[in-house]
Amino acid sequence: AKLLIGSQTFLCEFCHPDKTLCSLFICIVCVPRYIGALGARVICDNIPGLVNKQRQLCQRHPDLMQSISEGANEWIKECQHQFRYHRWNCSTLDRDHTVFGRVMLQSSREAAFVYAISSAGVVYAITRACSQGDLKICNCDSLKRGQARDDKGYFDWGGCSDNINYGIKFAKAFVDAREKMVKDARALMNLHNNRCGRMAVKRFMKLECKCHGVSGSCSLRTCWLAMSDFRRTGDYLRKKYNTAIEVTMNQDGTGFRVADRDFQGTTKNELVYVENSPDYCVRDRMAGSLGTAGRVCNKSSRGTDGCEVMCCGRGYDTMRVKRVTKCECKFKWCCAVECKDCEDVVDIHTCKPHKRPDWLDIT
Repeated sequence: AKLLIGSQTFLCEFCHPDKTLCSLFICIVCVPRYIGALGARVICDNIPGLVNKQRQLCQRHPDLMQSISEGANEWIKECQHQFRYHRWNCSTLDRDHTVFGRVMLQSSREAAFVYAISSAGVVYAITRACSQGDLKICNCDSLKRGQARDDKGYFDWGGCSDNINYGIKFAKAFVDAREKMVKDARALMNLHNNRCGRMAVKRFMKLECKCHGVSGSCSLRTCWLAMSDFRRTGDYLRKKYNTAIEVTMNQDGTGFRVADRDFQGTTKNELVYVENSPDYCVRDRMAGSLGTAGRVCNKSSRGTDGCEVMCCGRGYDTMRVKRVTKCECKFKWCCAVECKDCEDVVDIHTCKPHKRPDWLDIT
């Protein structure tokens, strides 16, 4: 990705070393490197994809852009982890300049997940930066003072509680700004899923405590609130992806309703989508699908990573390869571990390519 400013071109790093991912946040990754030399206004005005509200926030809080770029890295890695055994594995065409490319043009389950996990990633990164003292505008949660109580008894607030409310507030202002420019089904869908992502991070806040007293008796406790590992948020949103609800816009255009008229419940904490997903079996640039040709599959699995599902019934090729691993490891005094190199032969199964219809070859 490139950031063009006048006659100068600045190369923006990809968020992930496999160079398959880029996003609205991509050029923000390289922003901190150039802000000092060119100034926040010049840089923020030239980041492609930002709406006016986002440019203003960028100019006002340039140090936050570093946190947002870190958040982008975090949620992209988490997305790829969650879908590593799925036909769509959070990768896109190499030359797409937006994260996941045309996948995001469809109002699908995948788009719902991406908006939720990206919003969560921004919350997580900004909240963490506040607690670490990396930002001028925020720090630890100052409201956590005095005494409180949990199921173990009373404790004193102390340490540094993560300022999750500030992280949510800024993420909402920055990420939602684009969606508030229009009022259609997709904008409503994105705003809803953005909120689900933000709340997912808050859901897993945990109380951490340090004991005081004679011999660590814990007669006195000092506690603070901390975010859980981002993996918990990713796991939670992945489950929400599985149970995502199809919706349609209501007649007055102010909200949406569930497509299934027999649905009973609330969509408040659920991911929602408007369009059904493609099957991602074959390469389709219009749908943003890379297809599954060449993907490694598990011959013995009946799940989404199994060859039958992953290869969409096309079959698979088997390649026998030699693998070298460390074995017969022994501890040697002091202080090293010595291992032998062991060689074994394993079978690697990869999906066959999609077969072209015979009529395409007739000229």
